[in-house]
This record gives sequence, structure tokens and C-alpha cells, in this order.
Amino acid sequence: MIALLAIGLCWAFRTGEWLVKQNPIVIKKHGRKAKSIFRCGFDYLRRVILNLEEHETELLKALQFLSCT
Repeated sequence: MIALLAIGLCWAFRTGEWLVKQNPIVIKKHGRKAKSIFRCGFDYLRRVILNLEEHETELLKALQFLSCT
């Protein structure tokens, strides 16, 4: 069970890194980011997985982060 959680954490973080490279996170007035890298990736994966019919190609792209090729 812990191994599955670790894989999910790494998948969300790597997806978040990819998304932040495309569209940087906004910095608020107090100097901190509006969202964490993990949160960006997690929100993206959740949106894609819950709407499979609409985001099938995006899911395949996100699944490539799990493979090392």
C-alpha cells in the first residue's frame, strides 16, 4: 500500500514539474507560490482521470511519466 502511495506521489510531482515548465506558478505578494508543484500535478491528474472520454490523449501523455522511456 505504501508503495502505491509513493508511486502516486512521484507521478503527481513529475507531472507538476512538467506543467510548471509550460506555465509557471504565480508568485503571491508575500513571496510564496500560489500552489505547490505537487498540487498542480495532482489537480491535473485528477481532472484527466475523472474525465477519461474528454482527456484520453492527455492521460496517455501523463502515463508516459511513469515509464522511464
